[in-house]
Amino acid sequence: MGKYIGALDLGTTSNRFIIFDHSGQIIGLDQMEHEQIYPQPGWVEHNPMEIWRNTEAVIRGALGKTGISGKELAAIGITNQRETTVVWHKKTGQPLYNAIVWQCTRTADICKQLEEGYGQDRFRAQTGLPIATYFSGPKISWILKNVPEAASAAEKGDALFGTIETWAIWWLTGGPRGGAHVTDVTNASRTMLMNLETLQWDEEIRNVLEIPESMLPRIAPSVDSSTWGHTQADGALGATIPVCGALGDQQAALVGQTCFDIGEAKNTYGTGCFLLLNTGTQPVPSRHGLITTVAYQVNGEKPVFCLEGSIAIAGALVQWLRDNLEMIKSAPEVEQLAREVEDNGGAYIVPAFSGLFAPYWRADARGVAAGLTRFVNKGHIARAVLEASAYQTMDIVEAMNKDSGVELKQLKVDGGMVANELLMQFQADILDVPVIRPSVTETTALGAAYAAGMAVGYWAGTDELKRNWSVDKTWESKMSADSRQRLISGWKKAVTRTFNWVD
Repeated sequence: MGKYIGALDLGTTSNRFIIFDHSGQIIGLDQMEHEQIYPQPGWVEHNPMEIWRNTEAVIRGALGKTGISGKELAAIGITNQRETTVVWHKKTGQPLYNAIVWQCTRTADICKQLEEGYGQDRFRAQTGLPIATYFSGPKISWILKNVPEAASAAEKGDALFGTIETWAIWWLTGGPRGGAHVTDVTNASRTMLMNLETLQWDEEIRNVLEIPESMLPRIAPSVDSSTWGHTQADGALGATIPVCGALGDQQAALVGQTCFDIGEAKNTYGTGCFLLLNTGTQPVPSRHGLITTVAYQVNGEKPVFCLEGSIAIAGALVQWLRDNLEMIKSAPEVEQLAREVEDNGGAYIVPAFSGLFAPYWRADARGVAAGLTRFVNKGHIARAVLEASAYQTMDIVEAMNKDSGVELKQLKVDGGMVANELLMQFQADILDVPVIRPSVTETTALGAAYAAGMAVGYWAGTDELKRNWSVDKTWESKMSADSRQRLISGWKKAVTRTFNWVD
């Protein structure tokens, strides 16, 4: 068996290939950004061929930097931006349209029609999801309605749909030369097309959205020892390596953080913010604006479910401060600027740039800065920008505590923003629970590596993975209950000011 595991992390802004050793440490990596395409306001696309070319490039790059040969890898695991939708021609491999990204809101009209007479929860019992522009099903429907070439290929049975991991697995295992057309349960659970009980495509929803079954990939466990196929000897790895593990990026972080017990939770602070709570082998329906989704499944075992709260704008708000307002030159400077003041000076920023996700699900909301006075300066604005991620996380934790009946005891954190110590301390203060940062913060890629490694027996199981996890730093709450309450009530007031902005 190979000495290492390779993990492809196919994110919203970049692709990375990371090589891990048996103790879960990073041996080497390579990364490439891809273009963000905005054809009109609210529309977001990627070029699927660029994503595939970059995937091959980062595999070659990481192997080249480390001097490791493809043959030394035991398996490949994949993690990906979820919900992003690709439709391509199975004979040529050519995309029939650009990938429609999870953030894209072009399907608002389709979603409105689906809700008519039924409401937002029309498919929630089957899928665990509200009807929202976020999910893949309406995006596939949009492509079939608006791209004649895609509609005619679908009619002939020549169109294939996939989220980004499906697209990459198909190419890795041969593409038009017999590549595997497969998705894992975690990604399938984000399409609004998979039934949580059967773990299969739901025929009723498929018919409502007019999506032919021939387009849809086979649904497999996240950890699959039957493997989906092998990389091609003439491909970027230069070797035939099993491809046998996949997880949507947020579920991958849950696995990478080894949250294998009921009640364990992690929060990833990236472009958006995603908080997942392990609820065990029973799906817990949400009554408080969260979504019920598959956390992971090991082949031969029952799936494990989680509750998820999704926040659209977290790190993206710091980018906005940098790129749109030009108040800082680089993202890390936000912490220095925020440290120039004692508190937020009464200012709150609610970043509802494309509506609010969990727990509000308000497409009519738009961003506001509230509580401004002549006293407020750029330090207070920087602080309000950071605090927005912590408050949005608190909204989700409150909803989770109500839904699950389990009080959160601690929060494991990962993602780019966890380097910001001011934010981590404020998060502990506002939640009043310890916030824990692990030694390896690349938990998303690590989760994908774990899925593939368990599939081929490189790691024996979840107990062995838990031994790999270690703490880098813990933040405890230092805030008085009165201060906490005062700050929270200001935030809640600011959130209500975002509602009903779009008619």
